[in-house]
Amino acid sequence: MADEWRWTTAADLGRGIASGDIDPVSLAECYLDAARTDPAAPSTYARLTEDRAMAEARAARHRAQSGTRLGLLDGVPISWKDLFDTAGVGTEAGSALLKGRVPDQDAECLAAATARGTVCLGKTHMTELAFSGLGLNPITATPPCVNNRDAVPGGSSSGAATSVAFGLAAVGIGSDTGGSVRIPSAWNDLVGLKTTSGLISLKGVVPLCETFDTVGPLCRSVEDASLMLEAMTGISTDLTGADLKGRRFGICKSIALDDLDAPVAKGFEMACARLESFGAKLESVELPSVEAVMGDSAVLFTVEAYSQWQDEIEANGDVMFSEIRSRFEAGLQFSGVDYMRAFKKMMKLRQDYLVETAGFDAILAPTSPIMPPNKDRLSSDGDYYVRSNLLALRNTRIGNLMGLCGLTLPSGIKSAGLMMLAPPMQERRLLRLGAAAEKALR
Repeated sequence: MADEWRWTTAADLGRGIASGDIDPVSLAECYLDAARTDPAAPSTYARLTEDRAMAEARAARHRAQSGTRLGLLDGVPISWKDLFDTAGVGTEAGSALLKGRVPDQDAECLAAATARGTVCLGKTHMTELAFSGLGLNPITATPPCVNNRDAVPGGSSSGAATSVAFGLAAVGIGSDTGGSVRIPSAWNDLVGLKTTSGLISLKGVVPLCETFDTVGPLCRSVEDASLMLEAMTGISTDLTGADLKGRRFGICKSIALDDLDAPVAKGFEMACARLESFGAKLESVELPSVEAVMGDSAVLFTVEAYSQWQDEIEANGDVMFSEIRSRFEAGLQFSGVDYMRAFKKMMKLRQDYLVETAGFDAILAPTSPIMPPNKDRLSSDGDYYVRSNLLALRNTRIGNLMGLCGLTLPSGIKSAGLMMLAPPMQERRLLRLGAAAEKALR
């Protein structure tokens, strides 16, 4: 029975603890054993927090036995991307630039989740400093893609995704600056929630671009995403009765449907047809604001990222993966005037987008236009790496540039996700839409 726990939703594990059918200590031991022995584990976990996990599991057992549980996820084992500070445990953000960095307290969002009873299993591998959507990291480790062992898993929350996809955690917590929760979720057939910037505290989270950085869960179900959001923020969502009938979705024609890999196109078409069969109304829509903002992606992301890491890169950049270093240094080609013009333009276009999409419950697009690229070719072909990274991030980046919340769901085709985008701070509504869509797609 214990091995089955590895493939069970976090919500069902919580219900099992509540009913007395699952012992939190045995559950933690099950996951820790898998994290020590599974072939995917060494490239998934940067380091385990075994003593902490067992102490938290024993506390969860006591609460379960005394009828004082802190919530449905009390006692459920969670993995954390290696940019969330953990007291006394290395947090290096997948980079030799931060080798030996040990914070003295937990990130606020991790502390909040711990206060609601979740069990911290350890820190997962990630793209170096979170600055790529592919998941390739020759400096530390490249986790596997669950559907293609020769391909990358998506990034930058690569290990967060594989920890769930390979049954090494019930939920993985990652970050999303340009797609880093949604891409690995899509490529590993998971649910991934990109929250609105500012909803979840970034205190104690190693930064990339704080204007765009967000925290979000990668998991097996929309219910799990909702529960994990509640654990980190206290925001609860009632998913009962979620229905697609009469819901209006706009299909983003602007850029998002260009140059799709064949399985992605098929998955998106199938998913849209399923939503319609359950009563949703779909309409293609041109979004001029999206087309206008995309050309400023380079200046907005690279300037802020390089301003964050310039001192470390100039002092010790030779220890970095060359493709990641080059992407940071691209910020040098823009001026402060370039950045401010692009930023002001983006803020105006965010308002235009909300007007353009006001009649829809959410906007739909393929999560990523491409399937997971080949790992070896990415390592040897720089042009292929750059092209693949830009394409992988193209659709998800819409949500970050426009300041939206977003959700990716498995479409029914392996590694092809369906993305839903909703206005800022509308996570509750988005999760209800996602729960209804999940029923249709399954």
